[in-house]
Amino acid sequence: MDVVSDAISAVRAGRPSSNRLRVRGSWSVRLAPYEGAGFHVVLSGACRLVPDGGGDPVSLGTGDVVLLPHGAGHVLADRAAGAAEVRRAVPFEEVRDTDVRLPGSGTGVELLCGKYRLDRSRTHPLLAELPQVVHLPHRVGDHDHPELRTAVDLLARELDERRPGSCLALPSLLDLLLIYMVRAWMAGAETGAWPAVLNDPVTTAALRALHSDPAAPWTADRLAAEAGVSRATLSRRFTSLVGRPPMAYLTWWRLTMAATRLRDSDVPLATVARETGYGSPYALSHAFSREFGITPGRYRERVRAAEPALTAS
Repeated sequence: MDVVSDAISAVRAGRPSSNRLRVRGSWSVRLAPYEGAGFHVVLSGACRLVPDGGGDPVSLGTGDVVLLPHGAGHVLADRAAGAAEVRRAVPFEEVRDTDVRLPGSGTGVELLCGKYRLDRSRTHPLLAELPQVVHLPHRVGDHDHPELRTAVDLLARELDERRPGSCLALPSLLDLLLIYMVRAWMAGAETGAWPAVLNDPVTTAALRALHSDPAAPWTADRLAAEAGVSRATLSRRFTSLVGRPPMAYLTWWRLTMAATRLRDSDVPLATVARETGYGSPYALSHAFSREFGITPGRYRERVRAAEPALTAS
């Protein structure tokens, strides 16, 4: 696995959900904050996204994609909507999957709106540093992110034609959309540590090795050899970019993997320990309790009790 795939897999809970919004006239709808990441794809028309908390409005046009990676509340509205209309926005749940025609001169717009449920207790720093709103505009002749454009086109086709198998195809396409949105942000980000991390060949080589086989008996010397540099060079560059030394990152990632396995499976603790590089269930339990302040068994019980809230659409 690579860092981006692992970062997303560690926090995903349940399947993505989506709804269509078709509206004409003067309109505004509110989407409340939630535990997860939200997204919108503008299938046709144009509108505005107004973040909660006074953020700058974002103008959206046909083909645009927007990701709200931290589940921030926001309003979608026609481009002519003023502050008063935004304050009077109706809940999204009242108009989703309907064709709403309201008075006013606003042009029609159709959007695919959805969300990914996330377990934020183990968010990877790569995802944590994403901004509140990631706007990925569609530009004529823009060939920077062809896979994102293809995913958007495929989503539109599945929604319009409802081909056999669409119940499986749609969630899979939404999973691809999330990956492509994160990739596109990283490719164009002007700030943030992790785009720089993954552009550094030494740090990237070390991370690739750790994520490919986290249970291996890694040492600082072995990891430095894998990255093709001295131990001191790896430590300096890795720590400077990632924010923690290589072996500390490995410990954190192993325990994050253990937490994910405890949440998503019923395998015994001994199996989890073996898969994450710990010599015994006791060793894993000790490290896990130190990191999360709770034993693995109690952690599994707690997340299972909270599972309906995490996986609800």
